[in-house]
Amino acid sequence: MRSFAIFIGLIALGLAGIAFLAYPVWMIMPADAGFKFHRVASRVAMLTFLVGFIFVARRLKVADRASLGFGLPAGEFVREAAKGWLLGVVLMTPVVATMALLDMRAWKPSASLDAMSLVKLILLGIASGLAVALIEEVFMRGVMHSAIARESGPGVAIVLVSLVYAASHFFSRVRIPAEEVNSGSGVDMLIGVLAQPVPILDAFLCLAAVGVLLGMVRALTGNIAACVGLHAGWVAVILVVRGSSVRNPDGPATWMLSDYDGFIGWMVLAWIIVIGFALHRWYRKKGDRSISGEKGDRSIFR
Repeated sequence: MRSFAIFIGLIALGLAGIAFLAYPVWMIMPADAGFKFHRVASRVAMLTFLVGFIFVARRLKVADRASLGFGLPAGEFVREAAKGWLLGVVLMTPVVATMALLDMRAWKPSASLDAMSLVKLILLGIASGLAVALIEEVFMRGVMHSAIARESGPGVAIVLVSLVYAASHFFSRVRIPAEEVNSGSGVDMLIGVLAQPVPILDAFLCLAAVGVLLGMVRALTGNIAACVGLHAGWVAVILVVRGSSVRNPDGPATWMLSDYDGFIGWMVLAWIIVIGFALHRWYRKKGDRSISGEKGDRSIFR
């Protein structure tokens, strides 16, 4: 558990960056650039964490390609990621269909979303999905999973990483208007982040379940190629749906959508369980870990 404690310490360091560095950094930003305080704070937290991670990466022996999750040759990694992306999009189809059938979201008027706007939305979703997936998977299912699994086993790594993964999505949910920002806003934002778990319980559990699912795929395949693809596909679909529709407050089943983003929630959590069984069957049967002799941790899923 030493590795996990170190990662928690690094996360605490990032949160300290929000409290003590966010305001000074925000103050030196160009006034006409329109930078929002919560975005500056989240970037400061990430940079603070990254600096700390660089110092401990070699000590934890997670600075090599395999620990980062890139053990496959480049070409095979891209192919597996592409397959994962397509699989992720396909598996999201019944989720979106359920939302439509239960009238949980209402599509935006065609006047506000023409063909060109829709194409741009799809391309933005694909690009954003890839960026988010690479950053989060390299850290979560790459270095963090590798370090914890070596000490405590893949099962413990999956659970602990999933909890951190879920919690990390709420660090920038607190908003402070520019006209209200002051020297104590960093502390106020940090307090707001730490005080919000209960109202977003459905979103937290849903994200934790996604983390477990991705951790399972990481253990089965021995690398993060499929994780990156699946993650990117899911984010792309979510962004397109949120960009082309709005949460329907009058829908009888809308309560199953979280206030967190109007997409994930109790309904998606139920589908994640079904998707988890499908992915387990797919990757266990496919045996991706045998590619280039790379081995996963499939023993815990036998």
